[in-house]
Amino acid sequence: MMLKKKLRLVNLVFIALSIFNMAAVEAAELKILGAIAMQEITADLVPKFERATGHKVVVIADTLGGIIKRIEDGETADLVMLPALGIANLVRQGKASESEVRSIARSSVGMAIRKGSNKPDISTPESFRNVMLSSKSVFISDPSQGGFVTPHLLNVFARLGISEEMKGKLVFTKKAGTAGIQETITSANVDIGLNQLQEFAPISSMEIVGPLPGDLGLTTTFAGVVLNGAKELKVAQAWVSFLRTPEAASVIKSKGMELAWSESCNASPVTVQILGSGGPVVSKDRASSSYLLWIDGRSRMLVDMGGGAF
Repeated sequence: MMLKKKLRLVNLVFIALSIFNMAAVEAAELKILGAIAMQEITADLVPKFERATGHKVVVIADTLGGIIKRIEDGETADLVMLPALGIANLVRQGKASESEVRSIARSSVGMAIRKGSNKPDISTPESFRNVMLSSKSVFISDPSQGGFVTPHLLNVFARLGISEEMKGKLVFTKKAGTAGIQETITSANVDIGLNQLQEFAPISSMEIVGPLPGDLGLTTTFAGVVLNGAKELKVAQAWVSFLRTPEAASVIKSKGMELAWSESCNASPVTVQILGSGGPVVSKDRASSSYLLWIDGRSRMLVDMGGGAF
């Protein structure tokens, strides 16, 4: 337990020094093209990063298809935060390097209901099918918005053999993300929604039922990558590292998403791992202390204080 406390303390010191050094340079403006699904997270973390570094962060939120089109049309940015599939596409096109990709968070597609409604059983594909058939209406994102969830849901309906039955039940949100869900649940006579679960989390009038069951489900990993030719390369890298700190982890989880990285030495941007039990000399019962420096998940330096490390 004492070693864990020492490790966390040293880790926080290194991160603080890194952010202090960032703040010492001239303030920059970082431009991010971010998936709408990450909007709640960035809204919380951007002010914290700006206060710590002195830099300004501009986030343009759009769907996966919208961001890909922006980049293909020539729009520039320092960094993108997208589903891993979109990141892989940018890497294949030579617009980003695979070595710069960092996983951030995971989300699942699932169901939410109007608060106060009877909570349905969707524990199996058959029970989910029955809920869909018995529902009066179900809202999902408009496919014209360029997201990836609605195509998956339409495929689910086809697999369950209920595509025709669902055509008359579907209500499409006019806006993407949480804003569209809030508008729909307020103005339309619908009690059931299907979308990424974290987009339901901020809406007090809705209650999350859970993810789609079994192989009907879809879990998406969101990642960040610095684009080739980024104007603010160092600031963009610092932002991605900031997203993998304990402070960011608590925000990600509070927004209904899971971490896509381990809260360990292998994931923290800069970590010092203490080896040995702290003895001044090597003996048969006690190893001398040494320190292993991790940077971006790789061990970079071993510091030996004289007794030898093994």
